[in-house]
Amino acid sequence: MAIRDDEIILMDIPPMSRTESVYLPEVIRGFGTTMRHFFTSFGQGRTSRTMQYPEERREHLPIEQGGMNASNYRGVHRLNRDSSGRVKCVACMMCPTLCPANCIHIEAAESPWDDREKYPAKFEIDELRCIFCGMCEEACPVDAIELTTEYDIVGLTRQEMVFDKAKLLSVFDATVDKKPM
Repeated sequence: MAIRDDEIILMDIPPMSRTESVYLPEVIRGFGTTMRHFFTSFGQGRTSRTMQYPEERREHLPIEQGGMNASNYRGVHRLNRDSSGRVKCVACMMCPTLCPANCIHIEAAESPWDDREKYPAKFEIDELRCIFCGMCEEACPVDAIELTTEYDIVGLTRQEMVFDKAKLLSVFDATVDKKPM
């Protein structure tokens, strides 16, 4: 397939002026922009995003300054309990199936309770692999898994950041009084 002559557009590129051909004025202008951003980043300038972490926390900031909006913030996971104190999960395998990071691992077992067929004998989330997309929370038919507003989790080894069922239930116990998202 050949290009016809009427489809070709010839463009005239305007020649550079003397100051443009030297490049020095443009370099100085760019350097000025860099310096302006550098000096306004100190203190609470308009381009500053610095936060003094242990003393200043995200949830204490107003939302327009980078504080947490609980309606769209996704932090560490928790595994919810039902009214009887049992794990709410029915091991339907929806969350590990939909997880794009493949960080959720469940081993189902036959439930000892009459109100469900299965329960998770083993439930693990690798928090280091997780991308905190919230798809597990959306997929769960019984609202067993939730993302909390907690973000300051620490682990010294990779294995400490693999949250098992007991650790996920302890996160629920610690955050049960906080408003869910």
